[in-house]
Amino acid sequence: MNRTEFIAATAVILLAAFALGWFAYWLLHRFTRVAGGDVAEMDHLAQSLHEAEETRDQALMYLEQREAELMNQIAQTEAELRAAMEGLRDARHEAEEMRAYIERMHAAS
Repeated sequence: MNRTEFIAATAVILLAAFALGWFAYWLLHRFTRVAGGDVAEMDHLAQSLHEAEETRDQALMYLEQREAELMNQIAQTEAELRAAMEGLRDARHEAEEMRAYIERMHAAS
């Protein structure tokens, strides 16, 4: 192999290596790149997700607050019911005593 053949073979090998490297880079870039529109869309989706999480947190906080208010209202209503039932029981007892008293008075006269 003379000098010219050696130079030509080396040039072909280097050109093939360059072409193979460039093709590998292009292929890798093609599959892993994110287009400019995709980045904007991803930013928009991230912002929407963040807003949705904030809305969810606010909704959960409102639900917890509303649940506490309702539980307090239920406790108050139950206390009022117990007081009303006790008052009704006392009124029935008093009415029963009055009936007995009236019956005794009618029986005595």
